[in-house]
Amino acid sequence: MKIKICIVMSVYNDDITNKLFFSAKKELIKFGIKRIEKFEVPGSFEIPVAISKLAKKYDAFIAIGCIIQGQTLNFALISESITNGIMQISVKENKPIGNAILTCFNKKQAKERFNKGAEAAKAVIAVLKNEPKKI
Repeated sequence: MKIKICIVMSVYNDDITNKLFFSAKKELIKFGIKRIEKFEVPGSFEIPVAISKLAKKYDAFIAIGCIIQGQTLNFALISESITNGIMQISVKENKPIGNAILTCFNKKQAKERFNKGAEAAKAVIAVLKNEPKKI
């Protein structure tokens, strides 16, 4: 496949996001994707705007981040805003965006979900391969 995919990754909680990145990259390579580029952002909140700026340059995206719940409502507000932003960009640009942004209560939960990078990659590939067909 001659597909160009960008992985937009938060460097916050990089002990988690790096493992998600390698999980996603390994899966993409397994599917024969050779054109994989990484774009790093400070935190998960910056992922939607980065994807929006890069939307014309790539066929698909994988968003990688990790948000750990703290003591305030910020966790829920940020998580919902990011998810809504990614969905709006995906629909507007007609491009799949695999969501590997973990929203967990603690680091232990996050460490149990490193496979979410691979799952996001599989979802993107499935959407790219299965164009809607007129019946």
